[in-house]
Amino acid sequence: MFVKLTRSGSRRYVQLVESYRDEAGKPRQRTIATVGRLDESGGAVDSLLTGLLRATGRAPVDALGDAPDASAANAGIRFDSSLAFGDVFALDRLWHELGFDEIAGLLRPARLSFDAEALVRAMVFNRLCDATSKLGLLRWLQTTWLPGVDPAEVTHQRLLRTMDALQAQADAVASLVSRLLRPLIDQRLSVVFYDLTTLRAEGLSEQPGDLRRFGLAKEGIIARQCLLSVVQTAEGLPISHRVWGGNVAETSTLASAIAEVTRNYPVQRIILVADRGLLSVDNLGLLDGLKVGDQPLEYIVAVPGRRYAEFVDVLAEVQPLCVGAATELIGEVPWTPAKAKASTKKRLVWAHDPQRAAEQSVQRDLRMAELLSRAEHCVAKLDAQDEGKKSKGRKLSDAGARARLYHEVIEARLSRIIKVDLKNEQLSWDVNEDALAQARMMDGKLLLVTNVADLTPTEVVLRYKSLADIERGFHVLKSEIEIAPIFHRLPDRIRAHAQICFIALVLHRVMRMRLRAAGSKTSPERALELLRQLQRHRVHLPDDQTVTGLSTISAEQAQLFTSLKLPKPTTKNI
Repeated sequence: MFVKLTRSGSRRYVQLVESYRDEAGKPRQRTIATVGRLDESGGAVDSLLTGLLRATGRAPVDALGDAPDASAANAGIRFDSSLAFGDVFALDRLWHELGFDEIAGLLRPARLSFDAEALVRAMVFNRLCDATSKLGLLRWLQTTWLPGVDPAEVTHQRLLRTMDALQAQADAVASLVSRLLRPLIDQRLSVVFYDLTTLRAEGLSEQPGDLRRFGLAKEGIIARQCLLSVVQTAEGLPISHRVWGGNVAETSTLASAIAEVTRNYPVQRIILVADRGLLSVDNLGLLDGLKVGDQPLEYIVAVPGRRYAEFVDVLAEVQPLCVGAATELIGEVPWTPAKAKASTKKRLVWAHDPQRAAEQSVQRDLRMAELLSRAEHCVAKLDAQDEGKKSKGRKLSDAGARARLYHEVIEARLSRIIKVDLKNEQLSWDVNEDALAQARMMDGKLLLVTNVADLTPTEVVLRYKSLADIERGFHVLKSEIEIAPIFHRLPDRIRAHAQICFIALVLHRVMRMRLRAAGSKTSPERALELLRQLQRHRVHLPDDQTVTGLSTISAEQAQLFTSLKLPKPTTKNI
């Protein structure tokens, strides 16, 4: 039996219809009863529904509909908009557990008339939950419940004043952050990774002491930018940062970074691991002059690929071992820098990845074949033109074809192998077989210079490969936290913005460390996304009574709180 709606003119009727099978077994329908008109208020249809609801113990129709007493029954009851709170609740508990709430004491000398620590907390959490501008943060607070923060009390001007107060206490904040992070790092031996990245800056105005300078960006273009340096432990925990002008030489930033680490962290030993893009072997004298206490700084530095040609003679004796190798090979040879004394020997650790070597060789051969094929086509067309033959397209000239081939070779980074004869009036080139053989010998190679005496070559290579984790940290800063592009003009505001993003990165990495320790494969971004689904609800009852409720915590969300070692939210702790 089922309900069927029928129409007669403009009127609609409700019928009860029964399905059955006739004597031949075919399905048929018959009308049991016509209940009444559907559009008739208080008619037979409403009476039947009311009776059925009462029989089942449910509310009658007039309590659910537009009966006169419905508004009276709900008089004085108001429902607030639900607010996302699961992600900020977890971050808030982590914030207080790590001790970042002590920032409140550092900001007290600013004599602000509002809770500046709460606004710092809001700006840090916003970078992790829904990174946006300071004006966008005001809109974010309208949809989020953040403990101790009243959205009505937060203004754009107060956010900027908080940033100014934070930067005014920059040294004290850096000391506080280092003190809070000390229990999380190895005090006896600390392998630190150092790298820089460029942060694109917007705006054309000029400010005194402006950090926004034109320099070579990581993308290979000249842009207005700032430099951000980060020091990170082997466990992936960022411990120090600094903002530099966009045109500062990268090597000049290293001494200050090491001095800051040794000043804020009482480590007994530091092994610096730096990328090939940061340092070159010409800067080894600078590294040798740095001290950690009364001990020389230990380092592992990659040799830039453009300098590999200087190591041909050194690696020629190990190349026979690499030919035909099926797995990665690692070893070391003594090496003396070209400008150093003969007695100044360094450890040159080398690694050969046969799979990577094969890929690089194939890619180079394909680029060369494509370039040379186009060059041969140009020669054939030029010869045909000289013979008076016509062809489609514009006429070629030797000078134009020569210039085009030269620029293509430069862009393909094959200028050491393919030599374009710029002095010859006709298009001509030559392939330097010796340079090609050297390039093939260097395929798949990783060269590292180190003065660490107690690490095996394999350990040196593993330490360097861990440097990729700091690159992932920069990716988090630029993607999830969205540190750039920078729209602030004032240098101190830029530094304060970087400080806020750095603290957000610390919280992100602590979350990652705890999730990994618990065996969870969930990333911090995914964890915050899942926790963001938890909602906080508030109902205002008559007589000024308020009832607060929470969304039901799923098993997955409960497991995340357990993995993060944080308490689950309840109506009592919110």
